[in-house]
Amino acid sequence: MRSLHIIKIGGNVIDNSENLYHFLKDFTALEGDKILVHGGGKVATQLSETLGIEAKLVDGRRITDIETLRVVTMVYGGLINKNIVAQLQRFGTNAIGLTGADGNFIRTKKRPVKTIDYGFVGDIDSGSINPENISRLLDAGFTPVFCAITHDGEGQLLNTNADTIASALAVSLARLYETTLIYCFEKAGVLHDINDEDSIIRDINPERYQELKEQQIIHSGMLPKLDNAFSAIACGVKSVIIGKSDDLSRLQQKQPFGTRLSN
Repeated sequence: MRSLHIIKIGGNVIDNSENLYHFLKDFTALEGDKILVHGGGKVATQLSETLGIEAKLVDGRRITDIETLRVVTMVYGGLINKNIVAQLQRFGTNAIGLTGADGNFIRTKKRPVKTIDYGFVGDIDSGSINPENISRLLDAGFTPVFCAITHDGEGQLLNTNADTIASALAVSLARLYETTLIYCFEKAGVLHDINDEDSIIRDINPERYQELKEQQIIHSGMLPKLDNAFSAIACGVKSVIIGKSDDLSRLQQKQPFGTRLSN
């Protein structure tokens, strides 16, 4: 079974042109099949402010009204996505920039209104990903670059969490590939001490994870990220790595990189 790396980057990489340059160079050097998933960074917020569109947040989560959807589609699917694709072509990666609507790769369902109406937000379910179509792209030598825009199959684009997209792609493609999911964020990995970048916990299995939670070493914002990671592993993903984009080259050099989660 062929191996596949699915790597998700966030705003801390996208918003810094030097960081993005070095990351995409290291991404290109990574051998084998790979998929890149990216979020939006600050550009969508800045453009919204320029256009006089107020950002609406509830408990830190963005409400995507129709005006905001237009902005994030332009920024995520246009400016950011095509800039990444152009940079990858420069380095020799034959990248193809995609939304979930392209090739019917990712079909989501508009989040139902309960206490809060999140607007045009798409939620992923078990049938959202089309792994066979994505596999055809990989077989043809393309490297897919997905932004955080999906569709509902009825002509409506939807804003979808990029972390969730990356995890769903890894789970769905695990039937066809030996998948490794990598989340690049601002820390070097899961840390024993949040203030000490050298205190990386290199390997965590479910038993160790339980111990770290009980000891309050892992808590608050890191919990949902790791819960989702272990859910992906339980669904067939080989491993999940959480690390810093600056260190991605260590993976190619067979050196320790970030924190590896596995069974």
